[in-house]
Amino acid sequence: MLSLASRFLPSAVAAQVTHHAAKTMFAPFIRYMSTERKKIVIVGGVAAGASAAARMRRLSETSDIVVFEKGPDVSFANCGMPYFIGNTITDRASLVLNTPEKLRKTFNLDVRTQHCVESINREAKTVCVHDLQTNKRIEEPYDKLVLAPGAEPVRPPIPGADLDGVFTLRNLVDMDRIAASVHSADTHATIVGAGFIGLEMAENLRHRGCTVTLVERLEQILPPLDEEMVTSMERELLKNGVDVLLETTATQFTKTESGRIMCEVQAKGESTPSKWETDMVIMSVGVRPDSRLAKEAGLAVNEQSGGIIVNQHMQTDDPDVYAVGDSVEVTDFVLHKPTQIPLAGPANRQGRVAADHVFGRDSEYRGTQGTSILRVFDLEAACTGASEKTLTRLRIPFEKVYVFPKDHAGYYPGANTIALKILFDPQTGRLLGGQALGKAGVDKRIDVLSMAIQGGMTVFDLEEYEPAYAPQFNSAKDPLNMAGFVGAGVIRGDQEQVHYEEMLSRETDDYLVDVRDPPEFEAGHIPGSVNIPLGDLRARLGELPAGSTIVPYCRQGMRGYFANRILRQRGFKAENLSGGYLGVTLWNGDPNDMCDYQLPLDEENSPSQAAMEEAQEKVGDRVRQVTEKLV
Repeated sequence: MLSLASRFLPSAVAAQVTHHAAKTMFAPFIRYMSTERKKIVIVGGVAAGASAAARMRRLSETSDIVVFEKGPDVSFANCGMPYFIGNTITDRASLVLNTPEKLRKTFNLDVRTQHCVESINREAKTVCVHDLQTNKRIEEPYDKLVLAPGAEPVRPPIPGADLDGVFTLRNLVDMDRIAASVHSADTHATIVGAGFIGLEMAENLRHRGCTVTLVERLEQILPPLDEEMVTSMERELLKNGVDVLLETTATQFTKTESGRIMCEVQAKGESTPSKWETDMVIMSVGVRPDSRLAKEAGLAVNEQSGGIIVNQHMQTDDPDVYAVGDSVEVTDFVLHKPTQIPLAGPANRQGRVAADHVFGRDSEYRGTQGTSILRVFDLEAACTGASEKTLTRLRIPFEKVYVFPKDHAGYYPGANTIALKILFDPQTGRLLGGQALGKAGVDKRIDVLSMAIQGGMTVFDLEEYEPAYAPQFNSAKDPLNMAGFVGAGVIRGDQEQVHYEEMLSRETDDYLVDVRDPPEFEAGHIPGSVNIPLGDLRARLGELPAGSTIVPYCRQGMRGYFANRILRQRGFKAENLSGGYLGVTLWNGDPNDMCDYQLPLDEENSPSQAAMEEAQEKVGDRVRQVTEKLV
């Protein structure tokens, strides 16, 4: 085994394999099977608690494992609840992943639903449990305690937030109440909060025929992503009939005589509030850790975020008490700072880590990257790692690139543009984060990028990434390859790039040159730029002003890069516009909507005047809007 590793693998990798083999393959098998009988109490089921319980049983057949769940369901697919409300998922039973009976039969677990753990006595090593069905209380002893109470929806201190018809979505009971409130296609729903749950609810209520108003106090939807990466999603919501109110705060809910709810909101910059009647309000303004038990027991809790503080083994400051899931404070994998990121995948892994450590395994939780994705109507958005606004706020140096390739070979039918943004260390090229937007292929790129970040990889590694290729699946150069080429080129100095918002804020004398063909230029261009097609550039260098910084751009950056190389080798100071024209229009629209059209041609094989006017009407004013916004 060791000789094979040293023969076929690079030395660093071979060393890791050797170390792993020494710890696992050559260790006595009994090390992984616990014969010590322990009494383990788990507070909470769903992702983290149920995962911990099942893992513990696989590691110890003799231990007593008790799971207390406050609600009626111990293990359910909470991520599927919006889609049941929208009738995309029609079988409610499919959302119940495990029942107490199934867990008892398969894993010999003692699962007690509708049992609320009210307090922890750490000295006596007992928990006080309230049986909500019999109203009796018992003291349950433990050797090891695992807290997995999850997170609870935030209800802001808004007058009327506790009225009937104002909902949050945490469990199947909440789901049933919301679904039952959709009486007809005439139902009006108001959603407060435009995060992942808010957008999923907006889409699914529209599928039910409801009229939907989405209220968000920030200037963008989907706060984990950067602003320019979500404007297309805003347009997708509007296109599908969702009213989106940004920079607007819900201030009051009151009941009308007819039994409906009067919503009152205050928009930024407006002197008077707006009001409308609605049939239901869904509060989706985020969640907070349910850390009451831990705090009352004297365990360390972050006073600001409410997250239970744990080490890399998911232990609290009491070595006999573990905490997992949405209730815990985690370490940001990229930034190495404490944070709160409630996600199902990390919760499951944390449950496994805690179970391992309880039974002597030296398992560690690496941290959370916040890898997330959603689809709203026909558009997908995803992210992993750090965002630009987070890096800027923390004053962490970074560089970014935008690329706009197709999700598969352009000549194969059905190809769609992906808007891909990569953030990386400007010196080493280490990947810090990424975001993607498009109609297809978004998940694949973000999943690969997530693993690349976990592996400490760089933009130079993305250059060497070898994907599976056939025209219906990919291009010979994957979008991540393209991002790697551009990012590595920036670090190597093959090109200097400038971002549009950066160019607008500086005082240098920039001269914008659109190197696309005239029909493309006429269909929409950056105000103030001149059109010199790439094929004509060498012959027209004398038209360029001496002493100015020449900023060439094209549709997405490739021809702009070619122009940049020509200009720099001819003695001009040149900077390529990052992402090209699409990088600018990304701030105000969908690349598929804006730039994947084909202009109808007349008999002379040129765009007709009507087609030109239609294209200009479609996209011509968007860059001006973006410019005004950024300035």
